[in-house]
Amino acid sequence: MHGKLYLIPSLLAPDTAVQTIPAAITPLVTRLQHFIVESEKESRRFLKLLNRDIDINVLQFQLLNEHTREMSPKRFLAPALQGHDIGLLSDAGCPAVADPGALVVAEAHRQGVQVVPLTGPSSILLTLMGSGFNGQRFCFQGYLPVERAARKQAILELEAESRKRNMTQLFIEAPYRNNQMLETLVQSCHPNTKLCIGTELTGPNEMLRTRRIADWQGALPDLHKKPVVFALYAE
Repeated sequence: MHGKLYLIPSLLAPDTAVQTIPAAITPLVTRLQHFIVESEKESRRFLKLLNRDIDINVLQFQLLNEHTREMSPKRFLAPALQGHDIGLLSDAGCPAVADPGALVVAEAHRQGVQVVPLTGPSSILLTLMGSGFNGQRFCFQGYLPVERAARKQAILELEAESRKRNMTQLFIEAPYRNNQMLETLVQSCHPNTKLCIGTELTGPNEMLRTRRIADWQGALPDLHKKPVVFALYAE
């Protein structure tokens, strides 16, 4: 009999476990011995935060990140295929959403391993919820092109689709390129298009703010190296 694959949410901001991680997750995590993680250091810290009595040294960690994502997904599921439950963790938020863990989840379905997603914080959903934009029709676009001209073209296409289909467009950027993304948005979009910025969500420095492009101009926040979700809505 196969074990289960549990998709375990982690923190978006430090010291927020009490308010963002459901209490029922701690006893579940405490009994697991096998984990697929994005970063072993961050995962060890998170598990100890949930339960300081966890013996970290007996746990088995497999790394799934940009350096190992080309490995066979079935390899990560070996413990489950042998009857052991596995926990899948990303460094922030919900695993398998904008995260390489989706590869393992897809393989779990192919191998007949039960997938159990658990409730926790998602910066994408939190931004959508707080934006005031259309929550009935939306699309998460992931990362847009890095090159400036291609990025501008992608933004204009998303804006046009938003206007045509009454759709909220959500996307992210590498933290060190956030300011460039913001500058391109305010320089490219129609003045009446709305932009929501969600940054450092659930933390003490959280900002979730919706303004027209015209109102963002001249008052751009510094987003350098901060976790940010952008939401665009052209009514």
